[in-house]
Amino acid sequence: MEKGEVDERTIQALERFDFDASGLRSKHVDEFESQFFDYVITLCEKASTECRSYPNTAKQLAWDIPDPKTRAGSHPFTTTLSELNSRLTMFLSVEKHNLTKTAVNTEDTASSDFDPITFYKSLTDDVRLKALMLIEYHGELCVCELMEALEEDSQPKISRNLAVLKKANVITDRKHGQWVFYRINPELPVWAKIVVAKTTENNTHLIEREIERLNVMQNRPDRAGFCK
Repeated sequence: MEKGEVDERTIQALERFDFDASGLRSKHVDEFESQFFDYVITLCEKASTECRSYPNTAKQLAWDIPDPKTRAGSHPFTTTLSELNSRLTMFLSVEKHNLTKTAVNTEDTASSDFDPITFYKSLTDDVRLKALMLIEYHGELCVCELMEALEEDSQPKISRNLAVLKKANVITDRKHGQWVFYRINPELPVWAKIVVAKTTENNTHLIEREIERLNVMQNRPDRAGFCK
């Protein structure tokens, strides 16, 4: 496999999410010839074909992630990074679930207490589905951010729809001053996390405008800040 050059937009996307990209460079596969890896994951069809039988690995996976250079949309590299993050999160959850008995027992308990009918019903509203996709995309959002993204002036309307998702155990919240922040419930069964992640990953075009509104939102809150 030929060593390529790192696209500058890749570095920019990583730095935007506070990753230190200063030491990153393109590496030829021969540099890892004497190393053993628990997992080798290829991200595109070309890499999968050329590294189909990597010798020094316990398990090899092929993920067909679209090349950000060929993707449509206003932020193709950021979208690809988000998809990789979601895929890695699912991968780690599944592997942890498979490797430890404790994780299996926890998952079984969570699944038995989780109603799939209520889960799917909670996704049938446009506001709720888009809010959930935005929360999955960003990791955590507060009510005012969702109001801005969805162009919704009514805070009670957003709060009511979030309450439905919370009652269905799809999301959890935390309070910071007068604001409430929402995230995907970490105790969600793996299969439900996959549904949320894959729905977001394969339908980002549905929330492109909402993401753009958040990108230009003034006074966005952080963990120590408030909406104004």
